[in-house]
Amino acid sequence: VACSQEVKLWDAMKITAFVLGTGLLVFTALANSVSWYVQNIWDPPGHFWQTTWLKFYYLFDGKEWTIFLLGAALVPSLAFWCFNGILMVADVTGKPAFITRYRIQLGKNDPVDTKKLRQAIYTVLCNQFFISLPMLVPMFYVMKWWGNTFSKELPAFYWFLVELSIFTLIEEILFYYTHRLVHLPLLYKHIHKKHHEWTAPIGVVSVYAHPVEHILSNTLPVMTGPMIMGSHIVSIAAWFSIALITTSISHCGYHLPFLPSPEFHDFHHLKFNQCYGVLGVLDYLHGTDRVFRQTKAFERHRVLLSLTPLSESIPDAPRRAE
Repeated sequence: VACSQEVKLWDAMKITAFVLGTGLLVFTALANSVSWYVQNIWDPPGHFWQTTWLKFYYLFDGKEWTIFLLGAALVPSLAFWCFNGILMVADVTGKPAFITRYRIQLGKNDPVDTKKLRQAIYTVLCNQFFISLPMLVPMFYVMKWWGNTFSKELPAFYWFLVELSIFTLIEEILFYYTHRLVHLPLLYKHIHKKHHEWTAPIGVVSVYAHPVEHILSNTLPVMTGPMIMGSHIVSIAAWFSIALITTSISHCGYHLPFLPSPEFHDFHHLKFNQCYGVLGVLDYLHGTDRVFRQTKAFERHRVLLSLTPLSESIPDAPRRAE
């Protein structure tokens, strides 16, 4: 079984290399024409951000390690814990109802097991302090080698959008395949099973993982893009924050209005062998979302643009009596 899964994984990677390579060429061809219009729209607020960045830069006397630590560690961590702090209040107390009424797996974590939650928080803090933080040291020297990361001049906004697209593409590829890798029976048993202790996930569980998985699937896919592109620290801070909040939304267990749909990854935690990626592009290419596409969860997998929970407007089919 394991050998068969490895062959399928390799075939999937070859298909992906062709499809995404073609997509990247098309994207590059369109980028120059779009960027001119975006930059013209962005110019006025761009001056504000440039001035703000210079004030911050001189506040710390241009000390690169301090600036890097604040941008790559402190800012994303604050974004992660502020966002998840709000969610944890709802998970533990069941209030405010504005959040809890949008629960995806009805009857689960209602309220969350506080003992299990404390264990998750402890593991997440260990992963952040003892794995993510030390990994920033080699990243810092890679960024210094590029020479652009601590520039006094911010990147143009259109270039940040290009970088963001490339970061997202790289994360999708690396996360999908490392995620499928840790689902191989041997690795699942000893590594990935820890993350799947939560069949109904909550936001903070996004970083609840075995240390090996945290390196392979959580940290490297997000760090690789900026290291390849030699990105500015402001771009890195924004990307890390976006990535952490996005994965928290994917795990939060609530399909909230006007936020990205978490139905895709929530279904992965429920069924284990579906929906391995972030965007779902590779799952579609490799057929690892076929079961998901036949469910009500797939119908609910969209941005909610009203205040009516999708669990009410698109309810699950009633179970047949046994």
